Amino acid sequence: MTARPGDKRGDAAVVTVGIVGQPCRADVTPWGDVVPWGNGGASPGTLRWFVAAEDRWHDPAVESAVRQRRIAGTPVVETRVRVPDGDAVQHVWSIPDRGGLTFVEVTNDSPLPFAIAFSGLPVLTDRPPADVPIKGIDLPPDAFVLPVGHRAAVRVAIPNEPDRWRGRALGGVHADRDAVIAGWTATVDRASRLDLPDEWLVESVSEARCDLLLCGPVAVDDDPAGFVLDVAELVRLGEPADAWMPDLVAPLESIGRREAAGSGEDIEAVLVAAERIAQSAGDGRAAGDIARMRRRGTFAREPVAALSQITRGASTGRFVRGVERYLASPGVGWADLLPAGIPTPWRGTGFEVHGVPTGVASSVSYAVRWHGERPALLWEQVGEPLPLTASGVDVDWSTDQRSGEALWAAPSRPRHIPVAGGPVGHPPPAGRIEPS
Repeated sequence: MTARPGDKRGDAAVVTVGIVGQPCRADVTPWGDVVPWGNGGASPGTLRWFVAAEDRWHDPAVESAVRQRRIAGTPVVETRVRVPDGDAVQHVWSIPDRGGLTFVEVTNDSPLPFAIAFSGLPVLTDRPPADVPIKGIDLPPDAFVLPVGHRAAVRVAIPNEPDRWRGRALGGVHADRDAVIAGWTATVDRASRLDLPDEWLVESVSEARCDLLLCGPVAVDDDPAGFVLDVAELVRLGEPADAWMPDLVAPLESIGRREAAGSGEDIEAVLVAAERIAQSAGDGRAAGDIARMRRRGTFAREPVAALSQITRGASTGRFVRGVERYLASPGVGWADLLPAGIPTPWRGTGFEVHGVPTGVASSVSYAVRWHGERPALLWEQVGEPLPLTASGVDVDWSTDQRSGEALWAAPSRPRHIPVAGGPVGHPPPAGRIEPS
């Protein structure tokens, strides 16, 4: 994989955009500058942008009124800069055409025209720059200006392979941003699809999976268990499992030594993930070896964490596993749905989960609807069906059926529990109540 300039993997201050299966990658800073990774070497530079509005020049790198988000958790980044009566709205995304292109589009979301200046990198554009002197700001000598009318947009592109663009125009390239968003969403939903009342949590899972696809797993020497969980997540997202099999030997040996020494990690979950990788690769011998290793061990099981305690660290696989365990916690030959209960803010709102793992060869999908105060469950298991319980919702309910429906007991009255913060540092709503 192409190395990120400056070895900034995991840096929360930037968002990576790019193309899976191609070396095209770029980092987007919190103020919208774009830093390509380069093809196996140092970054070629930074594309900076500036906005000439009616009042003055705006430099997003120093402006206070800059807001940024990832659309639906995907590597499509929106950065807004306040201008009189509106915003300059920048979007950055990548497409695979002609070796990879990273597009930077700026839309004038205001009633007045303004101009955009770019500097720092050669770019492709389908319109000539404005032949006007730049006043009111000291821009780099290579800066060029593009006028942007009311509610109009300008677009430039950074080519990953500049030589392929010699003598070619940008105008014929199809760069549908909505199609890119839809494509990424479909990709991350291959692993599991979550439709929860907490939209921020759903987007956090999508963000983590997209970052994993673009930046790869955590370093095996730093976190052997996290590496295995990350690879398992990549396989769930569609990467070929057999290509990763040689890389599992060293971390599994390390994990075996840690288990013998008494690790606090849920080693059984890591071994289940490794066995699933081996099965996906069609390597029955390796899967059998991992299964025997798992059966020989005596493992300490981690308690299911409250949503407020699930934080995103360097390992995407560990983070996603924490979220999915809250929704369906695998046991030994069984699984527990919503073991920590239904969060108070979710009550009365329907939600669905699809394809959450419950074992080496099984997963569950279910939907919760409401009949007054009582949650109604519809479920379906894929693969080897397991006995299901719901200890955090209705201790009297259990089933061994592959699919069906049930009416759970009404949740008990919640108790107030102080919450330090939501998942991945997300602050909870005021007055948040956790289930008892």
